[in-house]
Amino acid sequence: MLILINNIDKIITILLMISSSIYIRLLLQTIGQTWIKTTAHTATLTLLPILTYIITNVISGNIALSLGMVGALSIVRFRNPVRSPLELSVYFGAITMGITAAVSLNWLVLLIASVTFVTFVLSFINIVSKKITKSSFFISSFSEGNNLCSLVVLAQDEIKFLDESENLSSKIASKDEITYTLTHTNFTQLKKIENQVQAEHNFKSIQLSR
Repeated sequence: MLILINNIDKIITILLMISSSIYIRLLLQTIGQTWIKTTAHTATLTLLPILTYIITNVISGNIALSLGMVGALSIVRFRNPVRSPLELSVYFGAITMGITAAVSLNWLVLLIASVTFVTFVLSFINIVSKKITKSSFFISSFSEGNNLCSLVVLAQDEIKFLDESENLSSKIASKDEITYTLTHTNFTQLKKIENQVQAEHNFKSIQLSR
């Protein structure tokens, strides 16, 4: 009990980092980054700040221990592939959370506030873009780390509602045909589009995959 009382400030900091990690996870999930919902990604996002915080506190003020830690970590090789720049940024942000928490909680709060602000700004720009230009500010990419489904429609003539769809990733037109490629994380959403094309439009071929 005495140990807990003497380290109450560290316990509060760790709890704050856990709460911040869960908050960032929910924030990413809200803007459509479904890869963060896996157990591995959520656990990594939660553990990294704590691990970094403890390491930073252990080696701070001890040059010999710092050099030993650098030597030990240099032996470790992390081979897990990072599928998108955002995923790499999230992991780097989790490490930064641990470092800033070891220095000052004010920096941790500033970091979380900055991430929230950037997220809301990008979301606002995307909403404005959809209203003004009728198209999303972002495009879906198979390299973003999400499990995307795809719908490929091969048509002789342009299909207007596909041209205006926010799920349209690419449109390739040649002399004889037009190829539409639509992507979405929700298979059901693309299935509805497929049914609409089959019911209302002429097409050469259509392929839905996930």
